[in-house]
Amino acid sequence: MLRFRRSLVKRSTTGPGVRGISAGANRGAWRYGARLSDEHIEQVIVRTLEETPRGETHWSSRGMAKASGLGRTTVQQIWRAFGLRPHRTETFKLSTDPLLIEKVRDIVGLYMHPPLHAAVFCVDEKAQIQALDRTQPVLPMRLGQVERRTHDYRRHGTTTLFAALNVKTSELITPFHQRHRSTEFRQFLDAVEAAVPRHLDVHLIMDNYGTHKTPRIRNWFAKRPRFHIHFTPTYGSCLNLAEPWFTELTNRQLGRGVHRSVAQLKAAIREFIAAHHTNLKPFVWTKSADEILASIARFAQPTLDLQAAPLIARTTRSGH
Repeated sequence: MLRFRRSLVKRSTTGPGVRGISAGANRGAWRYGARLSDEHIEQVIVRTLEETPRGETHWSSRGMAKASGLGRTTVQQIWRAFGLRPHRTETFKLSTDPLLIEKVRDIVGLYMHPPLHAAVFCVDEKAQIQALDRTQPVLPMRLGQVERRTHDYRRHGTTTLFAALNVKTSELITPFHQRHRSTEFRQFLDAVEAAVPRHLDVHLIMDNYGTHKTPRIRNWFAKRPRFHIHFTPTYGSCLNLAEPWFTELTNRQLGRGVHRSVAQLKAAIREFIAAHHTNLKPFVWTKSADEILASIARFAQPTLDLQAAPLIARTTRSGH
């Protein structure tokens, strides 16, 4: 961290005051001229990155202003110029799959260079979709007022939606089932088989859910050599193009819909699917496997360095 600190200060405060800030920072964020020294800027940056207020997990602009003796607006401008946002956090999950590289190249290759005389499907399930009704009537949007709804709800049952998205055409095969077991998944595969002409091979892209790998399902595939399975990497289901379609379903129908029974829920989903089929727009994959793997490497290296730092420090202190 000390090496990082020195590098940051050297890059960002190379001249008197903040006038010498490098091109890497946002020059437009600076409003206070030369009355702020490099030491003040370094103090705020280092405290933000390396310390936390007592009893708290992150700094607020008011807390940092009090601790540093600067104005709150000044602290905000420093943070903005260096891209520091202590109030925000994001999640991540690096894949631990030993075949990550091979699987990324395999699946991206299917998207960017699909095989001839074959159909490629992205397969996924949305289990336990709840039929929810609000405890009081929804107040519709009006001029100057957004739609309002109660925070609580009544639950009227669940259903599970299976989906096979044709990568080339964006057409869907979407049966409903009450449960999510290998029995229902096999019935779903029967529906996919019936929908694809027999002269075509079938490539299925799906995640590593246990239902996809039971002996019953493996036997089903073993008897059908025209089916080819491509599993996404562990924690890498974002490579499955059925995921963004389910996201659209949630955002545009399920999230704000009111369904007083499972039948109403299914009808609403079927209407959404019918609308999708009237205006088919296939998802287009644009990033190559090399670009994806390079992006993972850029993200993973700082993470590995951060994890290794405590071990290196302990080793150094112990004299080994």
